[in-house]
Amino acid sequence: MAMMKGFSNAFRVPELRKKILITLGLVVVCRLVAQIPTPGVNWTGLANIFRSMSEGSQGGFLDWFEVFTGGALGQCAIGSLSIWPYISAQIVIQLLGSVIPALEKLKKEGESGRQQLAQITRYLTIFLCVIQSWGIASALCNPQMLGLSINEPIVLNPGFGFKIMTVICMTTASLFIMWVADQITTFGIGNGASLIIMINITSRLPTALRALWDHYLGGGDLAKAQYASLAILILFFFMVVMGTVMLTQGVRKVPIHSARRSVVGGASFGMQQTFMPLRVNYTGVMPIIFAQPLIQIPSAIISKITTPGSMMHRFAQDLANPGAMHMIVYALLIMFFTFFWVATQFNAIDISENLKKGSSYIPGIRPGRATAEYLDDMMTKITLIGGTGLLIVALVPMMLMVSLEVPWVIASFFGGTSLLIIVGVALDTLRVMESHLLVRKYEGFLAHGTLRGRGGV
Repeated sequence: MAMMKGFSNAFRVPELRKKILITLGLVVVCRLVAQIPTPGVNWTGLANIFRSMSEGSQGGFLDWFEVFTGGALGQCAIGSLSIWPYISAQIVIQLLGSVIPALEKLKKEGESGRQQLAQITRYLTIFLCVIQSWGIASALCNPQMLGLSINEPIVLNPGFGFKIMTVICMTTASLFIMWVADQITTFGIGNGASLIIMINITSRLPTALRALWDHYLGGGDLAKAQYASLAILILFFFMVVMGTVMLTQGVRKVPIHSARRSVVGGASFGMQQTFMPLRVNYTGVMPIIFAQPLIQIPSAIISKITTPGSMMHRFAQDLANPGAMHMIVYALLIMFFTFFWVATQFNAIDISENLKKGSSYIPGIRPGRATAEYLDDMMTKITLIGGTGLLIVALVPMMLMVSLEVPWVIASFFGGTSLLIIVGVALDTLRVMESHLLVRKYEGFLAHGTLRGRGGV
């Protein structure tokens, strides 16, 4: 009830209503870009090659990327790259900022440093767009390089001209979507890039619902399960969503005491008490994003360069398809990247120094090196818990596919990157809307307390 009242109140605030309408309009524009076809592509041949790839070892990665482009890749739309080159560039710059002193210095220079980093990120985005679009164009012109045999050409007039046209179209579309994301961030609600990714994922929901109907309620030969199984699956979905929300919002509050005195209205206040929130899922979806390509791409390459039936070929097939080996390697990669991301992004020494400069300390812990060691040890324990939770959420879709033979388009909404992004972005967006409502004395979306966002992607 409070949730519905919060949504109705959102349209009573002129500023918030304007932001919502701007966001919706720009999202529609992004979806239109994802539907514009790339010129010169034979749609029948394209459908055949995607069907062949889905049946082969490339299918897992292809289906995964198809979800995050909102179906644009399967249609070879000019928006096939979507916002991902920009996201990839941000991740690269963020990682390099931890090892390259010049980039780390820019992070600490305030607004001017952030603007320079943003400009570097845009240049890197253009580079990634050109490389990726050229790869797509080359694969369309020469599908044999992927080991696929086709009966009709995919490109009507293959050659250098088609490749250049495809690079220009896809790069321009991706940069346009990047600009739209910036406009949503500036004039709309929340982080524009995250919202576009979430919309791309949820755009596949009608297809998932249709597959769910055919799989459980289609009748005749289409129905493969009973109503009881569907009810259990729906109940399990709500349990997974609740667990994902808990994982996303979970924090460990570290008490912080400040010895600095402050004067307000002529009155002097002494020690102030607050806390430092350490997020349980500090890494967000990054470990899953890193782990998935590192399984699918090498396995696809190995399966193409080895002889069918050989030990290496069978190993590549087992690694690519959902199964025991795939899940074990996937789990190990997720845990590795979870600790790797925390090690590169969480700097306990900087935090301890900032606390010391601000005359703040953790009760019972000496300032300086002891504080850094305490925070590092605590973050390691929190990361183990968060990584385990992330691992469970990531493996749920594969378990459904293997044990219950649930199609991927349905299982992808039961966990993994899709569910984490949807839940995280939804919480962030609602938190932004709630802050506008509370400022204007309206009730928020919860009857008691306030929403808490992820604090980052």
